[in-house]
Amino acid sequence: METCNLLIKNAIVMTDYETIQNGMDIAVADGKVLEVVKTGSREYQADKVISGEGKLFMPGLIDSHMHTGQQLLKGLVLDAKPIIWTRVMLPFESTLTTEKMKLSARVAALEMIKSGTTAFIDAGSYHMDAAAEVYAKTGLRGRLSYSTMDEEGLPESIAMDAKQAVQETDSLYENWNGKGNLKVYYSLRALNSCSDELTELAAAHAKERNAMLQAHMNEYQGEVDGIIKREGMRPYEYLEKMDVLSSRFLGAHSLILSEEEKVLIKEHGVKICHCPFSNCGKAVPDTPDYVERGIIPGFGTDGAAHGGLSLWNEMRIFRSLMNIYHGVPNRNPKVMPAELLFRMVFEGGAAAIDEVGACGRIEAGYKADMISVNLDAGRLIPSGNLLHTMFECAESGDVRDMIVGGEVLMEDRVVKTLDEERIRFEALEYMKKEGVL
Repeated sequence: METCNLLIKNAIVMTDYETIQNGMDIAVADGKVLEVVKTGSREYQADKVISGEGKLFMPGLIDSHMHTGQQLLKGLVLDAKPIIWTRVMLPFESTLTTEKMKLSARVAALEMIKSGTTAFIDAGSYHMDAAAEVYAKTGLRGRLSYSTMDEEGLPESIAMDAKQAVQETDSLYENWNGKGNLKVYYSLRALNSCSDELTELAAAHAKERNAMLQAHMNEYQGEVDGIIKREGMRPYEYLEKMDVLSSRFLGAHSLILSEEEKVLIKEHGVKICHCPFSNCGKAVPDTPDYVERGIIPGFGTDGAAHGGLSLWNEMRIFRSLMNIYHGVPNRNPKVMPAELLFRMVFEGGAAAIDEVGACGRIEAGYKADMISVNLDAGRLIPSGNLLHTMFECAESGDVRDMIVGGEVLMEDRVVKTLDEERIRFEALEYMKKEGVL
């Protein structure tokens, strides 16, 4: 009899973005999937056993772009006058404190765990050591950044020059990279807010440490036009001139791309992601064309201020958007099939978190990052195609269990690594303080 740390018995398993198998056992050892076999075909002695009866186990969802520092802005962005970045978000982030950031991270982590998000990329804010301290204890697979900008006119509390901005990320990297499931990315918050010096320094420091570098890219037409006016070329062309583009670069959003920029992304192996609910008010990407070129974006929520942290919602919104914008005019109802959308959240997400070939599947050798979905939920039965039903009907509240790196973070909706009752109390107290309740 073989041994393992964790055994999931007799489950329906979605092993990848297109394959579902019935009556399977999943053996986990040393944080990785040991094997996925037919129930009863191999006997294991396990430290812990979880029943898969009535559940579908699938790879954990990966949020390729979120903002911990905007978690407390939930409900304050919808229908706000543009530009929300300068009118709402930047002023709020400039008032963040260590305690606010800890609360933000706790409520964000709780929401992600309860929604089935096992891994995430934070786009960068302030007091990030406080966020890292929280995230390290949750067991989530996190990628953290410090917000780096050096433009003139920023609020005094967050104003800094290029060297200081990069030094903040250096410090975050030294303190937290490799701690638990955390890694640190370097960042350029937005090219219009970053000088040539900051761009060069951030790229150089990331390269020295073989760290990923991320930036908000081609999100607004005004942002693209600003770089054209400043540099005489488009954003990705500017980064290519600055020798920044590589397979270690993540371009969040990447909505408004020229033919030349698409070629650069493909040639350099740049990773990209979309945030559908947030992006709907900005532009519609030509994602079918990206996919034809072999570019598979990930999905991000863009943070709780943009509709919460549910990737289930983001995937469905994106399919609807793609169908009406690209599918209907071309009479193609399968312009974004469910299998491709799951591939984006799994494989595009794995690329974004720098885990290609290690996350995004329930397969021998892959990291044991997975969730279960309760198949007894009324909205999921009956089903003629379970994969399609999962995409169309499953919701955050249907997620029952979460495992990251072989560790159980949530079992039967009970979160193991956070004090949910305390977090809810603290969040309500914050709302009372702010006059919401």
